Amino acid sequence: MTQATGAQVVVEFTIEKDPAKVWDLITDVPRIGEWSPECVGAAWVDGGSAKPGARFEGHNRYEGGFEATATCVVTEAEQPSVFEWVVLDPSEDPAHPGSTWRYELTPGDAPGQTKVLHRFVHGPGATGLSEGMRENPDEAAAILQSRLDMLRLHMTVTLEGMARG
Repeated sequence: MTQATGAQVVVEFTIEKDPAKVWDLITDVPRIGEWSPECVGAAWVDGGSAKPGARFEGHNRYEGGFEATATCVVTEAEQPSVFEWVVLDPSEDPAHPGSTWRYELTPGDAPGQTKVLHRFVHGPGATGLSEGMRENPDEAAAILQSRLDMLRLHMTVTLEGMARG
């Protein structure tokens, strides 16, 4: 565990589409690269789909040109209201993930709208963030805040892209 464990970002956003359509967008893993400034591509592993236990790989590109591929496992999928997955750390133990990502969808205030709550929670597994904080203890708080700010921006941009998609 690190200082980053439990750190989270929550973005709330209303999309002018009904929950079933938004569900289709958030669970269409191969399309994420169309909207996300960080996750530039993803693919289901072994023909998976949005159901608990299914795996997908996400390919991320970070500031400075660093790239990484992460294996993810769907932990909850309740159509059309909840889609959640964990990002595996090197231990590949879904109970000890590097992070957890979650979408919660509820009908909006007007017909054809969906309120989206998009949540990221760090840890408790190993990540580049936790390693960077451990290697630079004097800058750990700033490193964490910078990453959380970047995640908030990227999550918002992704939802804006889905709203147009």
